[in-house]
Amino acid sequence: MEKSCKILRRSIYTFLQNYHHFTSKAALLALPFSASILLSQALIFPSSSSSSLLPTIYTRLDNLFDAAGFPHSSEFFTILNQKLSQTISLSIFTLPFTLTFFLLSKAYVIQSLTSPKPASRPSFSSILSLYDPLFITYICNSLLILSANATVFTLLFFAFNVLDGLSFNSPNTVLFLSASGAVLYSIVLANTLITCNLALVLSGMERSGGYLATLKACVLIKGRISTALSLALPLNLTLAALEALFQYRVVRAYHVHGKLGSSMVLESILIFYLYSILVVIDTVVNIMFCRSCQVGFLIDQEERICGAKDGDHRDEKSGYASLKNLEEIP
Repeated sequence: MEKSCKILRRSIYTFLQNYHHFTSKAALLALPFSASILLSQALIFPSSSSSSLLPTIYTRLDNLFDAAGFPHSSEFFTILNQKLSQTISLSIFTLPFTLTFFLLSKAYVIQSLTSPKPASRPSFSSILSLYDPLFITYICNSLLILSANATVFTLLFFAFNVLDGLSFNSPNTVLFLSASGAVLYSIVLANTLITCNLALVLSGMERSGGYLATLKACVLIKGRISTALSLALPLNLTLAALEALFQYRVVRAYHVHGKLGSSMVLESILIFYLYSILVVIDTVVNIMFCRSCQVGFLIDQEERICGAKDGDHRDEKSGYASLKNLEEIP
């Protein structure tokens, strides 16, 4: 398996080879999605009173955690409730842009890098031909993420209720179990998101979407989670930095001055564009990582086959030697 630095370096090289197309068509396709992400954060995060959706989701989740028997004294569930409410609200606001512009941008990049004629640019019909498998896989990925969250919450529900039934409800026990739950939730969610990203790219490369692409991604990524995490970390940190930059330069300036000037509008468009370029680079990195996983999987299969053949030869030799020893016995 290749190291993450080699995959990242080859991804940047591939991006620069197709710089004009990726920074024009692909980035412009992702621009509405990027704008929806940043603007939704500006509308939702600063004041929950501005949106009736966020406090409603927060209250529903709080009631659900309360009915499940999770302790109110645990800071873990308070933070988790807040983050889940924000994530669900953002997903609802950005869903139309995700299902259209985000998937079309990914389809453009995938078609550009997997086309049998690299010199030719993908046509609109070829991009649309990839939309259906990407759309179906995205829906399956959403269900998988929902299932992963439900599984972790179910395990935490049983753990807290069993300890409560055994009278192990001291503050130190609750703190330890909350910390363990936070680690477990982070690991499960990170693995699920990485698998979903790989499945989305794989469905476009193989022109077949649905749960089968997710299963293939689970097989390909086996033993390569650390590489996937090291590839996803710098990209996600850069995206988070751009989100913070938008909050500081645009949202904060708007609240201070009370109006949007022309310079603020131009700066907003520039941040949207940079965010779109990072979305395109993320797709390129996932494609390179998928190809590396496929090559590594084929090498592993060949080594297993060669090992099995060598084992058969050794068995035949040992059996022949045993038979010869038996013949020598008077």
